[in-house]
Amino acid sequence: MERRKFLKTAATGGAAAALAAPLAAPAIAQEAPTIRWRLTSGFPRSLDTIYGAAETFADHVKAMSGGKIEIQVFPAGEIVPTPQAAEAVATNTVEMAHTCSYYYWGKDPTFALGTAVPFGLNARLMNGWLYQGGGNDMLNAFYAKQNLYGIAGGNTGVQMGGWWRKEITSAEDLKGVKMRIAGIAGKVMEKLGVVPQQIPGGDIYPSLERGTIDAAEWIGPYDDQKLGFNKVAPYYYYPGFWEGGPTIHFFINLDKWNELPEDYKAIMINAGAYANTDMMARYDTLNPGALKSLIAGGAKLKPFPQDVLEAAFAASHEVYDEISASNADFKQIWDSMKAYRGEGYLWYQVAEYSFDTFQIRNRTKG
Repeated sequence: MERRKFLKTAATGGAAAALAAPLAAPAIAQEAPTIRWRLTSGFPRSLDTIYGAAETFADHVKAMSGGKIEIQVFPAGEIVPTPQAAEAVATNTVEMAHTCSYYYWGKDPTFALGTAVPFGLNARLMNGWLYQGGGNDMLNAFYAKQNLYGIAGGNTGVQMGGWWRKEITSAEDLKGVKMRIAGIAGKVMEKLGVVPQQIPGGDIYPSLERGTIDAAEWIGPYDDQKLGFNKVAPYYYYPGFWEGGPTIHFFINLDKWNELPEDYKAIMINAGAYANTDMMARYDTLNPGALKSLIAGGAKLKPFPQDVLEAAFAASHEVYDEISASNADFKQIWDSMKAYRGEGYLWYQVAEYSFDTFQIRNRTKG
């Protein structure tokens, strides 16, 4: 009897004590630091698809961290201009940037391989090489020398060949053309007689309008229509062989990255993967309607002549051989990418190409 009374009293008292005491917070919540970072974009806010990937990333990071990580996104030029974004991250002026690696190829040509090089990889092959072919590890070994850590954070797919004030009927017509073209592609086009110009996206339209340049490439129909290039240059060429699958990166100051807890690193890597997929999906959804609208508005859609493609292909590989002869980082990464390209297109030739070609031929049949 006394034993039963004791057990009942103890149980009641224990329950009361448990209710009275505050519940202990989970260990992860107690230990998780609060992070407040700034991110400078390489793009203006008006380009909602490519700029928006940084906001998508920030939203997912905040949600997955329970609000412990907040990243404030700033458009190009608000903190630093696009050409200085990577340096600003490396020196910890800002913790992060969302930009194209190839903008900094003048510092080291290896930067170009992080985004795209002429006749490189398409978007699917680029993702395959990055995630499964060792690409991320090789690029980050290079970025570490710049005090940066890179996470893939977007892809536009194959870009267009840009807007031209005059028709291009052969490779001969390229000589003397002043063209806005980014990255190592400018060096390739220079071999064909083009005079490359590095101009930020927001300055392309007035440069074309004034005749300061004769041609300009940006991305593709959706963004090009927003920027109004069709109003000042009538000829719209394809494909943009210099950007078959350009990757945009989130760059993080390496010291800041190394300080992060492992779960925070995983959150950022996964948010980057989502932004990477989402950007490509958005362009695939928005470009068809924009292209139809541009053509309806008078844009003259033209394929590059075959001799332009052949000449550019040869010039591209001359450039890569020249750089590889004196740059071990470039050679290692380019050799890996080139091998992956060869194997990837062997497979694409069997199934993807056959399927896509049939579907394209029959797309209007029901």
